[in-house]
Amino acid sequence: MREHSRGARTGSRREAPPASFKRREEPWPRAPGGRLMMIERDVPVPAGDGVVLRADVFRPDGPGRYPVILSYGPYAKGLAFQEGYADQWRLMTEGHPDVARGSSNVHQNWEVVDPEKWVPDGYACVRVDSRGAGRSPGLLDPFSRRETQDLYECIEWAAAQPWSTGKVGLNGISYYAMNQWHVAALHPPHLAAMCVWEGAADFYRDGTHHGGILSSFWANWYGKQVTVVQHGMGERGPRSQVTGEPVAGPETLTEAELSAARVPFGDQIRSHPLDDEFHRARSADWGQITVPLLTAANWGGQGLHTRGNFEGFTQAAAPRKWLEVHGLEHWTHFYTDYGVDLQKRFFACFLHGDDSGWRDQPPVQLQVRGLDGFTTARTPKASRSPRPQPSGRPRSPAPWPRACSSPPPPPTPTCSACCGSCARAAGRSPSRAPSTRTRRSRRAGSACRTASSIRS
Repeated sequence: MREHSRGARTGSRREAPPASFKRREEPWPRAPGGRLMMIERDVPVPAGDGVVLRADVFRPDGPGRYPVILSYGPYAKGLAFQEGYADQWRLMTEGHPDVARGSSNVHQNWEVVDPEKWVPDGYACVRVDSRGAGRSPGLLDPFSRRETQDLYECIEWAAAQPWSTGKVGLNGISYYAMNQWHVAALHPPHLAAMCVWEGAADFYRDGTHHGGILSSFWANWYGKQVTVVQHGMGERGPRSQVTGEPVAGPETLTEAELSAARVPFGDQIRSHPLDDEFHRARSADWGQITVPLLTAANWGGQGLHTRGNFEGFTQAAAPRKWLEVHGLEHWTHFYTDYGVDLQKRFFACFLHGDDSGWRDQPPVQLQVRGLDGFTTARTPKASRSPRPQPSGRPRSPAPWPRACSSPPPPPTPTCSACCGSCARAAGRSPSRAPSTRTRRSRRAGSACRTASSIRS
């Protein structure tokens, strides 16, 4: 593995790498053709207002052009998953050893892809510290319009690099998913696809005010996960386990300077008790989202993300869109073989032009809890080969529709035990709700007549 920081040309000036930079070479992992994986750290990404954001780039070494998997967020790209979220990492890898298998895991980072599992498939992975967080200077202002514009510019920057094919995909969990909804509405020319893995969409209803009641989550989140890696924490913050550099530096600011360089996010939310422009600016604009998308929801995320993922599938204007719903913890299946396989098949279709693993993906795939375990419910048609299940076991072949090369047909569920909302969404009159006896007799069965169930 060859690692270095490099400056990028800005006009006629070339920025120098940090003085503390150290070149490292390791024999593994290797990219396609046996080439080493190159790592470029703190690559400058100029924003339109003059602020220079910082990105880490992981790509196959040597000549060649590759599609990009990009993420932009506030959790510090240099902070190891194992350090910043030690309990989550331990529990996940103990329960799901496939997460750690096949990687040295030294580049694992909270809620984004592991480059060691993606670069060998011919991708360049780009992690950008959002404005005011990690190694990127500026005003820390979560989910703001300025952040959305930054993400737009990062996409276009990545597309223009000499190692890029010009096709950019967005992928990540939570924050790295929510801001995908926002930037997609701006139509970045080189955004080719996005995987929204557990991403709230309506900042008021999903995020800050459940049923109109203020949620204290964001104030706690801001203080415990974001400001602790605010740019300028420097020597007072954590260090990268790989480079030894401060993950929220290099400069070290005073407490007064740090406070002046961030918005009081919790106070902002409390000062906006109604669904106003503050919330609209941080919410999805469904009519403007047209890029191919995979929206992955978690049944356990009802307090924040789940509604947004379902709404994204039903409301986004994109003609090519898929919904997948899984269980377990908020982050686990993003990293399991099941989740990585799902993501790779999706991006192979839209970034590499290989639809062999995606053409039969059902528009809707749900993991459903039954009386005797979990089942997988999906819209019908034939699958070509078994794929990993959320449980980690292969599933039996089942019918799925062809859906990659042309827009998938819209799902038309006819729920047998619902309040009629599915029928109304499909433009039909809702049928009379079944009796209590009927509902009891169907408890262990499928929720929808249009979905087939297969034991995991």
